[in-house]
Amino acid sequence: MSQQASPLTYEGILDLFRKSDERFDRRLKETDRQMKKTNKRISELGSRVGKIVENMVKGNIVEKFHALGYEDIDVCYERVQFGSRRLGTNGEIDLLLENGGFAILIEVKTTLETSDVRKHIERIEKYRRHVDAKGRGDNRRFIGAVAGAVIEGDAADFAIENGMYVIVQSGKAVEIIAQPEGFKAKEW
Repeated sequence: MSQQASPLTYEGILDLFRKSDERFDRRLKETDRQMKKTNKRISELGSRVGKIVENMVKGNIVEKFHALGYEDIDVCYERVQFGSRRLGTNGEIDLLLENGGFAILIEVKTTLETSDVRKHIERIEKYRRHVDAKGRGDNRRFIGAVAGAVIEGDAADFAIENGMYVIVQSGKAVEIIAQPEGFKAKEW
């Protein structure tokens, strides 16, 4: 004896749609949860890679600048935060080398692009305003440098044209790109 299916009613169709929507909503929420988890992991990985690149650059950077004639550098600070709401001069310097008379402000990127160089120039100018606003007779000269594990497009040329040192990955660690004849580091 075969069982006959009961005819679908309007209420029965609505019930099927409701159950289907509930299943879809559960799957959508699960997918959303998984995507948030994945995004968090990717962000954490990016942060770790950035720290690895910063440590790679920091490794023997003082000695590299000693070789360029900056023998008096004796301090290397990491992630120097500065800011003044009143002046709108908030920022962070990845690596700051100094000896009291001058400071070299280094921006480190996993992939260095021209826009990063532009932002670092702005950051140095903000830092200069921030330091000058303190009014403590800080006469240090600021020199800019950028570093990248990968250098995109004309970022290195743009940085050099703007009086900045460019630090790149080499077989051993990092090195500073040779400056063209007549190069003079810009001071802020």
